[in-house]
Amino acid sequence: MDADAGTVLLCDKPAGLTSHDVVAMVRRERGAKAGHAGTLDPFATGLLLVLLGRATRLQRFLVGLPKTYLATARLGWRSSTGDSDGELTETGRVPDSLRLPTGTVRQRVPMTSAVRVGGERLYRKAHRGETVETPERDVQVHRAELLSSDGEHAHYEIECSAGTYVRTLVETLDDAYCSDLRRTAVGPFRVEDAGEEIPTERVAQLVPAVAEALR
Repeated sequence: MDADAGTVLLCDKPAGLTSHDVVAMVRRERGAKAGHAGTLDPFATGLLLVLLGRATRLQRFLVGLPKTYLATARLGWRSSTGDSDGELTETGRVPDSLRLPTGTVRQRVPMTSAVRVGGERLYRKAHRGETVETPERDVQVHRAELLSSDGEHAHYEIECSAGTYVRTLVETLDDAYCSDLRRTAVGPFRVEDAGEEIPTERVAQLVPAVAEALR
């Protein structure tokens, strides 16, 4: 398929790679302009929309689509970053309630995020050991269903707006951090279709708002 004509490649990102790493690999392989529509943290896996050729024009429309995740909370522990990449501390206290907040949720952007403050991404400041006051914002958590729990871990399926930090959501349990995170859907796109290449015209049918960018 001609990438210059514009396609969206559905990728299943493995753990340990940044979203930028995946885009760079695709760019080298295809020799085409490439970008992505929604960052996944290195520890997270799952659906990453890689935009090729003319589809890069769709980024601003696709990045705002709602997301669905499978998340695992490790109970009785805390992490300095809210995930498995941070400094872990065992508390031994299992939260009394495993209910996660839904509806409009006010979140403070974590220091490990890619949000820019003072012209620099927060995670770069964090890597130097710097701490600054990060912005707060409202996100929408449409559903946070507890699938199962065993006293050591709790497993959730979460549907939320773009920009939601799932690890921050899990931290509302207090003695817990997000040990595993997998994105299963971005709007109408599903991770089980990873490897599929969707032409821009088909994307416009699935996400009508992108038609404006194709005119």
